[in-house]
Amino acid sequence: MEKRTIYLLFTHTGTLLSRMINFYTKHSLNHVSIGFDKRLTEVYSFGRKRPKNPFIGGFVREDIRSNFLRHSNCAVYTFQVTEREYHSILRSIQEIEAQKGNYRYNFIGLIGILFKIKIQRKSAFFCSQFVATILQEVHTFEMNKPFCFVTPEDIRKHVGMTLIYEGKLCDYDHTEIGEKRIDLEQADRDKKDSVLLTFSQKIKQFVFR
Repeated sequence: MEKRTIYLLFTHTGTLLSRMINFYTKHSLNHVSIGFDKRLTEVYSFGRKRPKNPFIGGFVREDIRSNFLRHSNCAVYTFQVTEREYHSILRSIQEIEAQKGNYRYNFIGLIGILFKIKIQRKSAFFCSQFVATILQEVHTFEMNKPFCFVTPEDIRKHVGMTLIYEGKLCDYDHTEIGEKRIDLEQADRDKKDSVLLTFSQKIKQFVFR
């Protein structure tokens, strides 16, 4: 059966809310997003819609190169799913994105985790609740707790998660772009060498004919 790869991005932005969550959970990376390519050009989660305002949140497509995220500490994991599961995940995200104005960030749910109170809210998620809900149809993804209690660390420790990078998000970005730039520069040098070689051969033919 053909497998597809999805990407889980775990971050710590250093904001007041992030530090408060870290203080309670004792874990450093308390925001999780889901993506579909190694360069993380498409990354989705529930979080703040405006970087400077933590109280306006909901469904977001995150830009890892933004000033808000690029200096974050992060870890990037891969997780294997089937072709059918991959497209099911995409459809679920597309459905939420199409109605994103109806969704809210589940701040009350964070309080529920703190006091072990099961709080289910319609059309409201916090980041790990969203990712767990999106992955619920993946047969290898099983949580032994309600999604309203799932933390980023629970997802990070799930069987099958493979760490591919840990460090500053801007360095991951730089590495990906840097590799591309090096490839282009090498191709440019090869092209110039080829042109010079051809020119040199023509000169020799003209001189010694």
